[in-house]
Amino acid sequence: MTTPFDENTSSHKPGLLASMRTSFLTGLVVIAPVAFTVWLIWSFIGWVDGFVLPFVPDFYQPDNLLRYIIGTDRYNAWIGEDVKINIRGVGVVFFLLFTVFVGWIAKGLIGKSMIRYGETLVNRMPVVRSIYSGVKQIAETVFAQSDRSFEKACLVEYPRKGIWAVGFISTTAKGEVNERAPHEDQLLSVFVPTTPNPTSGFLLFFPKSDVIELDMSVEDAAKLVISAGLVYPNGKDPSQPLEDNRTAKAAE
Repeated sequence: MTTPFDENTSSHKPGLLASMRTSFLTGLVVIAPVAFTVWLIWSFIGWVDGFVLPFVPDFYQPDNLLRYIIGTDRYNAWIGEDVKINIRGVGVVFFLLFTVFVGWIAKGLIGKSMIRYGETLVNRMPVVRSIYSGVKQIAETVFAQSDRSFEKACLVEYPRKGIWAVGFISTTAKGEVNERAPHEDQLLSVFVPTTPNPTSGFLLFFPKSDVIELDMSVEDAAKLVISAGLVYPNGKDPSQPLEDNRTAKAAE
């Protein structure tokens, strides 16, 4: 693994302090992504636990379950009568089980009828109706409909000619957008994300001839956008695609 702080293998040997500084920065490059990932997952699990556990019955709380398994007397003797154990991740397990149960009910006839009845009530509430419909559309797009995902990464001239931006092709334009826009070629809907937050951006419609499709995957293009151009798909030679991409093309 190479890092931005690898020592230069020249005839000039760095001093002790310079070598320690380089080793320290190299260690940060290795540790920081792992530590941040672990902290993010740990914090997310704790947030879910804090939200879900208050709704869990007392018997299924981690400390009460442990009392039931090992016995109240042993629990009081080993751990303490007033000590409550918080096992991180229990709330996530309950949330997953509850979500699976709700999904199973929602797929049935009774569940669909209950959902229709609930949505009828929500549609009568002016403010709640707008919030619910927006959240529902986002949830259906992100979770329920796996076929609605970005197809390819691309290059488009935006915000003016001569300036290129990385975008993601979502679908071909349909309906009124494709019919009313004056164009000779099929329109493509392209999402142009912002840096470093790719969740915000602009939905633009380009003629197909103005869109240059890239060989890199959507994930690699997202990394390029998030890193502000510092991380390319092929770190050894950014001018070339990834080795596995070239191998797959050669096999075809």
